[in-house]
Amino acid sequence: MNSGGNFLLIGLYIACELAANVTASKPVSVFGLTAPGGVFIYAVTFTLIDLINERLDRLKARRVVYVAFAANLLLAVYTSLVVALPSPGFYQGQQAFATVLGSTPRIVAASLFAYLVSSMVDVEVFALWRDRIGGHKWARVLVSNAISTCIDSILFVCVAFAGILPLLPLIGGQYAIKMTITVVSIPLIYISGRGLDQKRE
Repeated sequence: MNSGGNFLLIGLYIACELAANVTASKPVSVFGLTAPGGVFIYAVTFTLIDLINERLDRLKARRVVYVAFAANLLLAVYTSLVVALPSPGFYQGQQAFATVLGSTPRIVAASLFAYLVSSMVDVEVFALWRDRIGGHKWARVLVSNAISTCIDSILFVCVAFAGILPLLPLIGGQYAIKMTITVVSIPLIYISGRGLDQKRE
């Protein structure tokens, strides 16, 4: 196994997780569906963690999820600290900075909670399908992502927006977009696997 390729894959996964959280504060509308801006790159992370699971193993994939969770927590805490610190008089971007990066504690908690639960479910379902059923990689990627992205969408929307916004349209929109991206990204597990295996340390 190519350790250099594995480190690259893990770094890409964590980078995508952080990018998804930074861009999640802007809602976007795609073909009539509404979802956070980070939904596109976040959906790819489920396929990436499946690829990590395939190349390494279930326990190592779980550790990668924990590391990404810690990185997201650090991002949330540090951005909150920077937003709270006073800025010099010449700086005019405080409100815009706070709007983009100063997510409410409820949104941050919802995001972290949904991520941790859904990612762990994805790791377990993928490993269970691989070890007990076998078959094509695309099938276990599709099944594990279908389950985990559904859990992620439900948990995030319900924790973040219950009592504030209508839940079903948000859940349905997120899930539809995530599954579309999952289907499109399935070849990644084959292409990346071959590319990383050929890469020399």
